[in-house]
Amino acid sequence: MSQSIEQPAGGTPGRTPARAVPTSADVARLAGVSRATVSYVLNNASAVRISEPTRARVREAARELGYVPHAAARTLRAGHSRMVLLPTAHVPVGPLYSGFFNDLQWALRRLDYTVVQYGSIGLDPEDAARAWAELRPVAVVSTGEVEVTPEAVGILRRSGVKAVITLGTGRTEGAHSLVLDQPRIGEVAVEHLVATGRRRIGVVVPEEPGLGTFSGPRLEGARRAAGAAGATVVPLPLAYTEESAAELAARWPELGLDAVFGYNDEYAMLLMRALQDADVAVPGETAVIGADDLLLGRLLRPRLSTVHIDLIPGHDLAELVDGAVNGTATGTGTRSLSDSRVIRRESS
Repeated sequence: MSQSIEQPAGGTPGRTPARAVPTSADVARLAGVSRATVSYVLNNASAVRISEPTRARVREAARELGYVPHAAARTLRAGHSRMVLLPTAHVPVGPLYSGFFNDLQWALRRLDYTVVQYGSIGLDPEDAARAWAELRPVAVVSTGEVEVTPEAVGILRRSGVKAVITLGTGRTEGAHSLVLDQPRIGEVAVEHLVATGRRRIGVVVPEEPGLGTFSGPRLEGARRAAGAAGATVVPLPLAYTEESAAELAARWPELGLDAVFGYNDEYAMLLMRALQDADVAVPGETAVIGADDLLLGRLLRPRLSTVHIDLIPGHDLAELVDGAVNGTATGTGTRSLSDSRVIRRESS
């Protein structure tokens, strides 16, 4: 199918005069195609069949002119953006979750979505939803730091958001809820320690701001497992510093603990080193287990036992976002984001 070439009045085909802000019309003239073809190519439209040489010519013209599509104009034409809003976490989430979110962002980018991270410190759920809605995203993927209430979901839906995904510990009405079972992590860790004969078990509770979202439920799960076995759990507040770990290790004889769940691998490694420096034998006097199954834990001596957390792949979550946006995902509801299992090594 032949394409028409738009020309300015009195102009000639080919190169256009230099302009402060290049337009799609400039790209069309340079590439020798219509503006519609430029739009189809640069917006990755799959419904229109365009030859690869034509696509290459349009992209080369856009690069030469320094043209980029106008996101706001594209949003007006399509009725929605291709923006996925990812409220930024303000807590140290660790390598496991950082890797998961990186995978998610790459997968969304391959599906032609633009991921925008947004800070929401100090906002209540409805104010946060209104702030997110102002950007007119097509989807919001909330990590759970700001609670997404049914009222917040309503605000987002009325603004045109097609998909609301929550990652957390519970169900949110009107959203696709992916549940990360934090209590189960603490539960399986203590079940393992109890199975090895331990009866008085410390559970590290990090003192870093924001980590209570994770540590509280893990402590709850640890207590559940200990209660079922007639064991005792002792919460151990700990800052992520060598000094704090050394102070705790110095009190170990008076605490009378024969095992410790370190909240995650990083805290477990910090405390295990402090215990060794205080001449507490691991695992002879005290068994140690972490969580997240980080590579560094396998390089220690003794090698660190851990709770391996199987997160769903980032591309699976990206496909859920895309399905919710396109209306192919089945309704809303709750599904598991993870599963947990113990990997026993030398420290327990």
